[in-house]
Amino acid sequence: MSATTTPAAAATACGAGPLMCDDPTAHLLRPGNTNCAGCGMSIGLQWLDQALGGEKPVLVIPACCGIVTAGAFPTSAYGVPTAASTFASAAAVATGIATVQALNGETTPVICWTGDGGTYDIGVATLSAAAERNEDLIYICYDNEIYGNTGGQRSSATPEGVVTSTSPRGKTERKKDMMSIMAAHRIPYAATLSVAHRDDFMRKLRAARATKGFRFLLLLSPCPTGWKSEPEESVELIDFAVRCGLFPLYEVFDGARYRINARPDGTPLAEYLTRQRRYAAAAGDPARLERFVAEQWKYLEAMAKAFPAGDDRV
Repeated sequence: MSATTTPAAAATACGAGPLMCDDPTAHLLRPGNTNCAGCGMSIGLQWLDQALGGEKPVLVIPACCGIVTAGAFPTSAYGVPTAASTFASAAAVATGIATVQALNGETTPVICWTGDGGTYDIGVATLSAAAERNEDLIYICYDNEIYGNTGGQRSSATPEGVVTSTSPRGKTERKKDMMSIMAAHRIPYAATLSVAHRDDFMRKLRAARATKGFRFLLLLSPCPTGWKSEPEESVELIDFAVRCGLFPLYEVFDGARYRINARPDGTPLAEYLTRQRRYAAAAGDPARLERFVAEQWKYLEAMAKAFPAGDDRV
């Protein structure tokens, strides 16, 4: 197949979809991307591609590592139409694209693929506005808990105790609870994602695709450069984050009904903390983080009990 084959034609030629296809031009994330080794965003993009089963979305990506992934002109590592937006406007740009597609009778999914800076901070106004209007968008935040593309500064997604270039003694504030904020908008579907739990990840992406209206997915995305961790341990780190209870896997339907997908299994918090040098400032007070985990689960369990969404599923 020639290098000029269009992504759609390549996908058709492969027949069995991205899972069985050996032609790189058929994939959403193609060879030549500039992602670092161990980057959770790379896994997330590949699994998004597979979950869509060969369907080609329109991506809207604000200023973040995700838009640098495409590489320099005239090449591109993205195999789908991709709009680059400013930090603050990803949800607004996606709304415009989705509106035009609806007027034309098109059903191609429009997906915002954003970092935490463009979600928790700079882009929160347009995100909130699109969610309040229940725009027909899938909004995915790959959360590496820092401004990873501009030097590793703290964001409001940065956890308490983490050392960054602008919090050298460790951040003193807790991480913003973006899932609760999005649930308060009463959107049809919100869920957390883990690159260590593939089946759960794929099911949630497909559930989001099958839902109409605004859908919000939050992916904890390891960043070896910012987390000061080893690239080969990235997936294991996220597994520890889920198992120790620091990153819960759950879904919220219509902002009201909760479903927990995985519960802590007793894995010590230290298994997660000590594998990242960014937690050096917090290492001396693990009890404080343990209290936070306990409080988080007390709230989540209470919500799932009072407002259940059915049996737990993974």
